[in-house]
Amino acid sequence: MDRRELLDRTAQDAEERLLLSRVWDKREQCRQRNIPAATDFLSPQEQAAAQRLLNALGMREGYAFSGGYEGAERRRLVFLPDWKDAPDEQEITAVEARCRSGSSLTHRDFLGSLMALGLTRGKIGDILLTEGGCQVIVEPSVAEHLVQSWDSAGRERLTVTALPSLTALAPQAPVFTEVRDTVASLRLDGVASAGFGVSRGKAAEAIQRGAVQVNHTVCLKPDKPMAAGDVITCRGWGRCVLGSVGSPTRKGRLPIVIQRYS
Repeated sequence: MDRRELLDRTAQDAEERLLLSRVWDKREQCRQRNIPAATDFLSPQEQAAAQRLLNALGMREGYAFSGGYEGAERRRLVFLPDWKDAPDEQEITAVEARCRSGSSLTHRDFLGSLMALGLTRGKIGDILLTEGGCQVIVEPSVAEHLVQSWDSAGRERLTVTALPSLTALAPQAPVFTEVRDTVASLRLDGVASAGFGVSRGKAAEAIQRGAVQVNHTVCLKPDKPMAAGDVITCRGWGRCVLGSVGSPTRKGRLPIVIQRYS
């Protein structure tokens, strides 16, 4: 199967095909020059698409997703030559911005001000809110620009410095509500119904109109079987994770524990 055919088969739309073409180019750069080659920062949905391409190519090693810390949401896909086992820390760096007045700004405030500097979203990783500011994970080529030019967000003045290393990052633990319920089976519509607190019919309707993703890929099948660790995302409802599945009750129902994120 040639490149065009494989991209056509793997991508779900034209935008995703363009993304996967760039991923392919980075893979070829690594193979031809025998040096590490990294993509921009990818969203979870983009990472899932890239992983589908890697699976289609039969790649089981020679690459890694890296976002600067364990559990990072936005990550770069780094292709590794045969002489490397893991990405260098230099593939990613971070800066810290502090509000001079000490007031708190939102994630949207910081992201908006970064985009106003002319940066594309792919150059920016996670934005970690801190007391009185934030830490921003970026590509190394961007860090110096931010230190020199990023001086405000919202109506607040900023002081921006480069972090000495990624160990200085301070990610906050995600906030979630634990939901315990029982379901007749591990069908997607049943688990989504329990996780988002809606009727099974309403969950099935959302799935069929393309509003639901399983592990960051759109799923149109209400009867898709779920497993512990699967992530379900729905536009307007948020995100939940099927944490664990217990043994069947006397009535044959399955106890489940779900983490619903705010």
